[in-house]
Amino acid sequence: QVQLVESGGGSVQGGGSLTLSCSTARPTYSYNCMGWFRQAPGQEREGVAAIYTAGASTYYADSVKGRFIISKDDGKNTVYLQMNSLKPEDAAVYYCAAEFRGERYGGTWTDPDWEYWGQGTQVTVSS
Repeated sequence: QVQLVESGGGSVQGGGSLTLSCSTARPTYSYNCMGWFRQAPGQEREGVAAIYTAGASTYYADSVKGRFIISKDDGKNTVYLQMNSLKPEDAAVYYCAAEFRGERYGGTWTDPDWEYWGQGTQVTVSS
């Protein structure tokens, strides 16, 4: 069963905004953590933001702090990534992730050890 489905990617000019959505097959609170990662061509997948479902603590990569906001709507089983002031270097395929396995051994959310991944959605930013 597909657990995560992303949507909302597209093309935008630098300085613009996009909001990505990730719909989950199970209630969002059933996962310990939800996250967004991105991967640009030729680069490793990197953590962008994460939200712990208990308490809603949020974490961000330094490169997106102050520009991106991760949030969740438990009633809609959806996690969002609001991206503002987009830069060309933000262009990548963005992936939603759920259930951070690394928590069991003290890993950090940026580690790629997550149970579920979405199929990805492309974000293009023109200068």
